[in-house]
Amino acid sequence: MNRMTRRRLLGTAPLAAAGLAATTSRHAQAAPDDILIGAVYPLSGAAASIGHDAQMAIQTEAEIINGHHNIPMLLGKGGGLPGLGGAKVKLIFADSQNNAQIAQSEAQRLITQNKVAAVIGSYTSFTAVTISQICNRYQIPYISAENSAPSLNQQGLEWFFRPSPTDNDFSKAMFDFFAAIGKKTRRPVRSVAIIHENSVFGTDSSRIQTNLAQAAGIKVLADISYQASTPSLQVEVERLRAADADVVLPTSYTSDAILMMRTMHDVGYKPKAIMAQDAGFIDPAFLKAVGPLAEGLMTRSSFSLDAVASRPAIPAVNALLKPADDGKDLNDMTSRELTALQVLADALNRAKSTDNMKLREALRATDIPGDQTIMPWRGVKFDKTGQNTEGNAVILQRQNGDWHTIFPDAVATMKAVWNVGT
Repeated sequence: MNRMTRRRLLGTAPLAAAGLAATTSRHAQAAPDDILIGAVYPLSGAAASIGHDAQMAIQTEAEIINGHHNIPMLLGKGGGLPGLGGAKVKLIFADSQNNAQIAQSEAQRLITQNKVAAVIGSYTSFTAVTISQICNRYQIPYISAENSAPSLNQQGLEWFFRPSPTDNDFSKAMFDFFAAIGKKTRRPVRSVAIIHENSVFGTDSSRIQTNLAQAAGIKVLADISYQASTPSLQVEVERLRAADADVVLPTSYTSDAILMMRTMHDVGYKPKAIMAQDAGFIDPAFLKAVGPLAEGLMTRSSFSLDAVASRPAIPAVNALLKPADDGKDLNDMTSRELTALQVLADALNRAKSTDNMKLREALRATDIPGDQTIMPWRGVKFDKTGQNTEGNAVILQRQNGDWHTIFPDAVATMKAVWNVGT
């Protein structure tokens, strides 16, 4: 080796070492991998508006987790998940078309091809049945955002987790309200008429409401079942009118809820009171379609937009969601969908891993105070079936074109308009 060549080689050694050090430093400081989360919702078909709203809600929570909005709730400071080195949440949505078998195959695709850490879903309880079962088969957590059928967490599945209350809790809140308003006004509920779509959601709801009515000494004057896709509810509404119960208890999705209210109007039947099982009756598309026909309508809910005093994060979260979701405020559905990702992200953060076993153990150990969410719940703690034991319901009423909390008294912002017994 000549002297010049030797000098050139020696001269490049420090530069090479420096380059190696820089590369190593860059590698050490590289951003952590995104955390992939699947979400299965109806993004096409009759329930597409619900799926769109769910997508906007879950994306809003991802923006809160990943961004820097500094919202006063769990993970509201943003910057990613600190337990995973600041890793960001990345959402992958799949279209169930509100079909149970398609929902199952889409969940399977998210798990096997996209390698998601968990799946969130799914609006309807009948799609949740198949999604939860496929997640259980592949040992991936399913976070049931707004599915309310009580039978879902009784399937014996080890990977099912539901932060939201069930129809047991919701229906109990209805009958607690009936007892309270009856005592307060001396105009008690003496009879109800139940009408419900015939999937697992509606049949579970009907069974629970019938049992609660019997326990309260309230007569069930009708129990009417129909298919959610029915083109007419004329016969069913005439049966409701003939029953003439104090309160009508409908369990419906959006299109059939719209059809029911319009048919009641067309035949000239105005119930003394309607207490809905949420779902279609809380959908902004329903409210837009029926307009003033919704005035006075009551519904159970797991969310209160007006509970700002006890849940200070609500205005900031709503301000993020509203422009993304076509000007729609947070509602019972979108609030639960948003919270589902918050609960999952908290578990991922505490697990400090996407390992399925570690994530399941972190979910089982969840203990979130209610004031760290936007929900009026006591908190989030899961029992051995994956059901949150700290979720509680409220009753809302449509007054002057807006939803207001009327029960329980501790969180009520308006007095109930009560026409029973008048």
